[in-house]
Amino acid sequence: MIQEDVVCSFCGCLCDDIRVETNDEGIVKAKGACRLGSSKILGHGPGHGRISKPMIRQDGELVEVEYQVAYDRAARILKAAKRPLLYGWASTVCEAHEEGVLLAEEVGAVIDSTATVCHGPSVIGVEEKGLAGATLGQVKNRADLILFWGCNPAEAHPRHMRRYSSNSTGRFTPEGRKGRTVIVIDVRETRTARLADRFIRIDPGTDYQVISALRLILAGKAEILGDEVCGISKGKLVDLVDILKKARFGAIFFGLGLTHSRGRYKNIDCALSLTAELNAHTKFMIMPMRGHYNVAGIGQVMAWEGGYPMSVDYSRGAPYFNPGETAACDLLARREADAALIIAADPASNFPRSIVEALAEIPVIQIDPYENPTTLLADVVIPCAIAGVEVEGTAYRMDGLPLRMRKVIEPVHPSDEEILKEIRESARRLPDDH
Repeated sequence: MIQEDVVCSFCGCLCDDIRVETNDEGIVKAKGACRLGSSKILGHGPGHGRISKPMIRQDGELVEVEYQVAYDRAARILKAAKRPLLYGWASTVCEAHEEGVLLAEEVGAVIDSTATVCHGPSVIGVEEKGLAGATLGQVKNRADLILFWGCNPAEAHPRHMRRYSSNSTGRFTPEGRKGRTVIVIDVRETRTARLADRFIRIDPGTDYQVISALRLILAGKAEILGDEVCGISKGKLVDLVDILKKARFGAIFFGLGLTHSRGRYKNIDCALSLTAELNAHTKFMIMPMRGHYNVAGIGQVMAWEGGYPMSVDYSRGAPYFNPGETAACDLLARREADAALIIAADPASNFPRSIVEALAEIPVIQIDPYENPTTLLADVVIPCAIAGVEVEGTAYRMDGLPLRMRKVIEPVHPSDEEILKEIRESARRLPDDH
């Protein structure tokens, strides 16, 4: 059996043109997917590190139990905690996100997404400055200039360039790559940089200064600058601004190289200002290169439900948001969180060592299809179905477009949404003084 137009649940591109071939044993082929997406779609079998049964830790060892036992243990941990943390959410569907917010309200938890350690600065920058955005379809059909800043889509988002940006062919861009100018600004020569028409290498941590210099040149104040800006000649920056101004439709894509260098969200603020100022001369848009396939979705759902896109504290009876105080790493660094539910994320692999050590000191509940380093420190492990492969649901593409993900094969485990609902029901049955 062949299913057409399946949505790939790997990265923020959410490619929706995948042809999946299945038989009685499961998925056989994923035609059209990149190597990363194909590994996600084909990685549903038991030989890919799937967790087979729920487990709870007894006498230092994880022991298999029934699902209801795991739900009840998870509920008791969260209900007994004074400062529970619900973290992850980037690789599951919006329907599960909604249940997560309800659970956070039920137990008075802080709910946070992986955005706080990736594009959280982008979110804060957009809140301060606003976003001159567009859809990936607009970029494909109209953009004649593509600028990649601090990102490497050739390796991190393999189909982005061919399907949506530099190499795509659109209604008003019939020449594809030949009709586009591609510029890369980064601290090192990446694979994307080698494919570009122009590569500008900058020193690490100088993004803010370089963007500010471009803004000065664009404003006609180039004489204020010296002959070099952070090792880049003024002439090269003047040429770059001239190229940007001559574009019919320019698209700026930025990644963690910009969000996590010195300046953090102020880098994004400055880049957003540059984009707005370019729109006085021509048409420009800017977009963060979101990583996990639905990290944009959790921000949307949390904003609908509580008014804030990440790091929301429900312990006060009303949503409270203060990045630097209510973010996951900050709570763990201060040893405030006394229990954690981790879903669709692996913080033991990605958090700083001191934060992982703090996480290991408290009870941890993990909801995930696969074993990972977080499993090693978890007290409750609950396996789930793979969203977008075994479970349908809604996800948001990196440009904010919602797409409906299909179920390709039947699941053997409950969905994230079902698991969270059962934990919430178990928590509701417990007395408040538990």
